[in-house]
Amino acid sequence: MEPFIWIAVGIFLLSLVTSTLKVFNNWERAVILRLGKFSRMGGPGLTFLIPYLEKAYRVDTRILTMDIARQEMMTRDNVPVTVDAIVLFRVVDPNAAILNIRDYYQTTSLIAQTALRSTVGQAELDELLSNRDHVNQSLQRVIDGQTEPFGVKVGTVEIRDVFLPETMKRAMAAQAEAEREKRAKVINAEGEFQAAERLTQAAAVMSREPAALQLRYLQAMRDIASEKSTITILPVPIDLISPFVEMAKRFNASTTPTETATPAPETPSLATRPETFAPFITPQVAETAMKGTDNA
Repeated sequence: MEPFIWIAVGIFLLSLVTSTLKVFNNWERAVILRLGKFSRMGGPGLTFLIPYLEKAYRVDTRILTMDIARQEMMTRDNVPVTVDAIVLFRVVDPNAAILNIRDYYQTTSLIAQTALRSTVGQAELDELLSNRDHVNQSLQRVIDGQTEPFGVKVGTVEIRDVFLPETMKRAMAAQAEAEREKRAKVINAEGEFQAAERLTQAAAVMSREPAALQLRYLQAMRDIASEKSTITILPVPIDLISPFVEMAKRFNASTTPTETATPAPETPSLATRPETFAPFITPQVAETAMKGTDNA
């Protein structure tokens, strides 16, 4: 019987040592209760416990990551969305995390889900998509305010994905396309306005300098001639026919003396401005125009 007695004594001593000496890692803390009442905090390292009288609860003080499952909810502008998020938190008061609540991890998870639903419900879809940092900060404040009594500090809350229904995606795509078309039309109108201003300024300069108008006319003729076309239409300068029109008016006035003819406004003739279209006027045309003016 003696071997069995020594084996029993050895097992008793081993269990006594294991229940007396506890080793806690650097990131762990121990909440020690003596006869069910809080006694002290222990760890990290080696901690001595009174066998069968004291009990230690391990608490991980590292930053923990919690994944909030996808939830379907409505935004403030009545758009159905599906949102998921992550929460980073840590236990800053192990005593409160053990004594004030039964399961701080599960409670933090439920609070995060509820806060996510309420915060997204108060935000519009545009804010949820474009100003997500503001929504994340609101979530962090709400969750941290509710977990502080049991020693949990929420550091970061991030909304990972926002899933929209297909109909909403098509509507947003159509809206974006219409917005791009509007910007294109505005830019086109602005370009036409600036071009009109430049043309007005160019016309004012050419009106002061007849040589500039002549050079522009020659350039236009050159551009027309460079096109691969069998027909070229050239505009006839009004100065070539204005003397003949004036002669016809004066002839009609002389044949009807009873009628009072209203003199037409003087039009600059070829004789007074022969240099405007000099490259296009032959000597015969110029001589005819001069004779018509003298006879008048």
